[in-house]
Amino acid sequence: MSAACDFVALHTGQKMPLIGLGTWKSERGQVKEAVKYALSVGYRHIDCAAAYSNEAEIGEAFQECLGPNKVIKREDLFVTSKLWNTKHHPDDVEPALRKTLGDLKLAYLDLYLMHWPHAFERGDNLFPKNPDNTMRYDYTDYKDTWKAMEKLVEKGLVKAIGLSNFNSRQINDVLSVATVKPAVLQVECHPYLAQNELIAHCQKQGLVVTAYSPLGSPDRMWKHPDEPVLLEEPGIKKLAEKYNKSPAQIILRWQVQRKVVAIPKSVTPARIQQNVQVFDFNLTEEEMSHIGSLNKNWRYIVPMITVDGKLVARDAGHPYYPFNEPY
Repeated sequence: MSAACDFVALHTGQKMPLIGLGTWKSERGQVKEAVKYALSVGYRHIDCAAAYSNEAEIGEAFQECLGPNKVIKREDLFVTSKLWNTKHHPDDVEPALRKTLGDLKLAYLDLYLMHWPHAFERGDNLFPKNPDNTMRYDYTDYKDTWKAMEKLVEKGLVKAIGLSNFNSRQINDVLSVATVKPAVLQVECHPYLAQNELIAHCQKQGLVVTAYSPLGSPDRMWKHPDEPVLLEEPGIKKLAEKYNKSPAQIILRWQVQRKVVAIPKSVTPARIQQNVQVFDFNLTEEEMSHIGSLNKNWRYIVPMITVDGKLVARDAGHPYYPFNEPY
C-alpha cells in the first residue's frame, strides 16, 4: 500500500509522508495496537510527544514492527516527537530528547519540535501549578531553547527540528537566530481554522506545515456547547456523497492536496485505515476553494483551566503565548 506514502519534501531533503497517525489522547493500552495497525495498513509517519505520556508504549510497537529483518525498516518510517514546556532550559533539551528516544526505542528522530513557545517551571511535573490552579511558568527565551535543539542535529540525534504552536512573528524570531532552519510548523488546522496566512508565511520561508486536529478534534475535554461541528458541515457532506468518501476523507484530502501534512488521531482500525485512503481522488479547484472559504478562525485547541470558578485560557498571560496575535 504505497499510496499511504505520498509525501512532501522538507528543506533537509527528507520525505515527510502527508498523512501520519496522531497519538494525542490515545490511551495507554490502546496506542500500541493503534500504531501497529497503522503500520500494517501503510502508514509511514507517526506523530508523538513526551507530553502525551504514551511514548513508551509506542516504543513497544516500534520494537515489534521495525528492524533489519522486519517488513518495515527504521529508515522507511518518519517519526516526530516534541520537547515539552518544562524542558526549555538549554541544559534540559538533550536529556529530554534522550528520554524520548529511550521510550520510543529509537536511535534518532526524523523530526523534533518545540511543542509550545512558552515554558513552564523546570522539572518532571508536566503541569506545574500554583495552589490557585494557575500554571507555574518559566521565562526561558525560545531562541535559547532553539540553539540547544540545533546541537541535536549536529550530534545526529535528530534529522530535522521544527516548531509547534508558534505564530508568524515568533517563527521570524527563530529564523533570525537559526543556523539550522526550522523544517516544519505544526499547528491546529482544519476548514474552520484554515490558517491560510500562516501557511503562506511558512511556505515562503521554506517550512512545511503539519495540521493537528485536522478533523476539528471531536473528542476534546473542553467543548463549547455552541461550537460548530466540522464533520456535519453541509458542503463537506455533499462532497463526501459525490466522491463516495467520508466527510473526514474529504477534509484530509483538502489538506494533502494543498501540501499540508495531516495527522488525524484514531485508535479505531476502520478509521485509521480510512484516514489514509485519500490519495485515490482529487478535489476540483472550486471544491478546494469552497472548503477553504469555510474558515471561521475557530480555534478548538486552547488549553483551558478553571480559576475562581471561571474557565480561562491557561497560558494567555505568558509573554510568549502564541495566540494573542492574528496569525
